[in-house]
Amino acid sequence: MPARALAAAAPPGLTAAADDTAHAIARALRDGFDRHYALFRDCARAAKGHFESRNWRALRHVARDRIDYYDRRVVETVERIQREFRPAGLDGSGADALWERVKLHFIGLLIDHKQPECAETFFNSVSCKILHRTYFHNRFIFVRPAISTEHIQADPPTYRSYYPREQGLRSALIDAVLDFRFETRFADFRRDLIHLLAAFRAQAPRPYVAEANHQLQVLSTLFFRDQTAYAVGRVVNGMRMTPFAVAIRHAADGRLYVDALLTDEAELALLFSANRSYFLVDMEVPSAYVAFLHAMLPDKTPSELYTMVGLQKAGKNLFYRDFLHHLAHSRDRFIVAPGIRGLVMCVFTLPSYPYVFKIIKDRIAASKDTDAAKVQQKYALVKHHDRAGRMTDILEYSDVAFPRSRFAPELLAELRDVAPTQIEEDGDRVIVRHVYIERRMTPLNLFLEAADDSERIAAIRDYGDALRELAAVNIFAGDLLFKNFGMTRYGRVVFYDYDEIEYLTDCRFRKIPPQPPGFDEMSGDVWYPVGPHDVFPEEFATFLLTDPRVREAFVAFHADLLDAAWWSGVQEQIGGGEPAEVLSYPGRVRFAPPAPAAG
Repeated sequence: MPARALAAAAPPGLTAAADDTAHAIARALRDGFDRHYALFRDCARAAKGHFESRNWRALRHVARDRIDYYDRRVVETVERIQREFRPAGLDGSGADALWERVKLHFIGLLIDHKQPECAETFFNSVSCKILHRTYFHNRFIFVRPAISTEHIQADPPTYRSYYPREQGLRSALIDAVLDFRFETRFADFRRDLIHLLAAFRAQAPRPYVAEANHQLQVLSTLFFRDQTAYAVGRVVNGMRMTPFAVAIRHAADGRLYVDALLTDEAELALLFSANRSYFLVDMEVPSAYVAFLHAMLPDKTPSELYTMVGLQKAGKNLFYRDFLHHLAHSRDRFIVAPGIRGLVMCVFTLPSYPYVFKIIKDRIAASKDTDAAKVQQKYALVKHHDRAGRMTDILEYSDVAFPRSRFAPELLAELRDVAPTQIEEDGDRVIVRHVYIERRMTPLNLFLEAADDSERIAAIRDYGDALRELAAVNIFAGDLLFKNFGMTRYGRVVFYDYDEIEYLTDCRFRKIPPQPPGFDEMSGDVWYPVGPHDVFPEEFATFLLTDPRVREAFVAFHADLLDAAWWSGVQEQIGGGEPAEVLSYPGRVRFAPPAPAAG
């Protein structure tokens, strides 16, 4: 077989029987990944059926449950290897040579594979649960990729091409939509075409000249998120390329309609933002989809794009490779992140790298009424929940080795003081046992301190919008202080401190009752009982709106957020059905919805 031919004969010091064991372990690893990816694709195929039948609850369950499938397959594969092969030499003096051979055989099994980069990630995940961390280098795992992902052919092809110069843009758009084979009818497809044609022409340069190479290239499968499907593609005209996404939704009567055309760079970047839920999309060759998307969105890294199409473990693998590359090509030191020190997390950053690293402290302030296990549960909640564009995604790693020389002395001293069980100093390395990594943002409190009047008003308005959108998807941030929110590079306010996050429906929003007669206002006590889930929105003004300029802006746009009745009203809406969808694109780009069907 090709894999054995690539591996050739057993090397010196490794018997033929041990080499057969190595090959069998490699097959078990490949089979474990193939099972995972088959289930991954099943989820994406199921999403299309759930979308067409408007089964939003099932679609959300698929999106949420799929996140855990990878880890389950890793555990299954680890258990199989330990059960079947540990007696055959997985431990002992020959383990080094055996696992090197496992990796070589595994490479041979990926020669004609459609997802080799994801399979390499799976190999790493299993290996890191079996091997000691001293093995975490390229002899034994894939620190560097071994198989090229360029020009892997999918069947059918990754994208379809249409030729407006030959058939006209209208006919090309009709063919593109028909090729998705929707079973649900469109409410008024003629009207949708008018909207699309007008929107495409509005963004085209004037005068528009169709070059010889004029194509409409559309990815072959739809992207699903919440209650919206997206057709993603690009218009190629000579040397000019215009990316686009077409949003398709259900009208009130259940039929389909085109809701928006996204072509603006910022709109597309927000659509593929890591602050939103991962897409469900069926991909035979994921590297080809990522390459297509990267050409559309060059500011997004391949790591981010793999994550956004649901392959977050491959995204983590690429992120770590990029991180190692950055460390090798920089000299600055990790420092304590700017801003107010947290009571739960120790946060540090590398100034030249746009991410922060968060470690749970050993001793959490008593005022927080939480512990490390509860904090991890909160972060897991965010990972599985609809982030609505208002909660940053999290990368979670264990046993990460950092060069000790890259830590500022002040940071290392703080880690030793507040999180000694979370670090291990091993020679020239610092091993961090558990760390969360998030994209670095400007803390909102620091942004407001430096903002001019117009920037402050816009930021406070967006802060309130963030609270509203989180509430719509059943999330209450808990600690609403500005230091727990950040300003992104696209000027959006995003929540990033999750240790007090709660489901909105688990909270009890109350008005503060009147003071009883004779109550001593100078007393530090309150005159009403307070339960663990009680929230008094009137108090938001006391601890949030201390700056008169901030108060004025907040009250102008969001005075209702200071009233318990508003929050209770959202709870009632959620209790009456599914949480609302927070659209992944701005309302200004939406077309008018179709009129209800007669009769």
